[in-house]
Amino acid sequence: MTFNEIKELIQNRRSIRKYQNREVSNEDINELFDCARYAPSDTNSQTWEFIAIKNREIIKKIEEMTWGALRDRARDAEEKGLTKEAKLLLRSFGPYATAFSDAPVLIICLATPYTSKFRAKIFDPIKLVDDAVWKEEGIKSSCLAAQNLMLAAFAKGLGTCPMTGPVLLAQDKIREFLEIDMEKEINMVIALGYPEESPKKMNRKEVSEISVIIE
Repeated sequence: MTFNEIKELIQNRRSIRKYQNREVSNEDINELFDCARYAPSDTNSQTWEFIAIKNREIIKKIEEMTWGALRDRARDAEEKGLTKEAKLLLRSFGPYATAFSDAPVLIICLATPYTSKFRAKIFDPIKLVDDAVWKEEGIKSSCLAAQNLMLAAFAKGLGTCPMTGPVLLAQDKIREFLEIDMEKEINMVIALGYPEESPKKMNRKEVSEISVIIE
């Protein structure tokens, strides 16, 4: 594959929020996970796990949890006199936070604890950093794996949409519902399916606005 082909793949991927009523095979899902696991990670710690949900009732339940949390936050905002913000939360943010509702697959992306021979033999004994930093290391690597998955999905003709809304709003309830160990962080959720829409390119900042080259 040439550089231009890879660049085109990256630049043409879009977040998809409308999906066809078409099943995604387990074989395709496993192929995406196979691509995800080749992402780089700190000292090859591979701090990622994925849960692929195809059951419509379970996806619906997670949507209900997210909307329930949204309504609770909106009610709290109204009680503080923030009526406009409460309405915007439900009307504007709500659909974005639950854009997975019609997807045939919902992927829960987990960040597992960072463990490695370096941490065990060197980092922890000398107290290199606080424990909270290792939690962040796991999340960083998990994000890299998620990007691999989304690019691979696009190459297969599938659409994805990464979302953190359900995590921000209803992480504890989702964790309990799916029986996810407390040591694992719910990093994001990714809707997956065959696209029913073709979103236009979004504006991006110019390269000169986001970078500097030091010579």
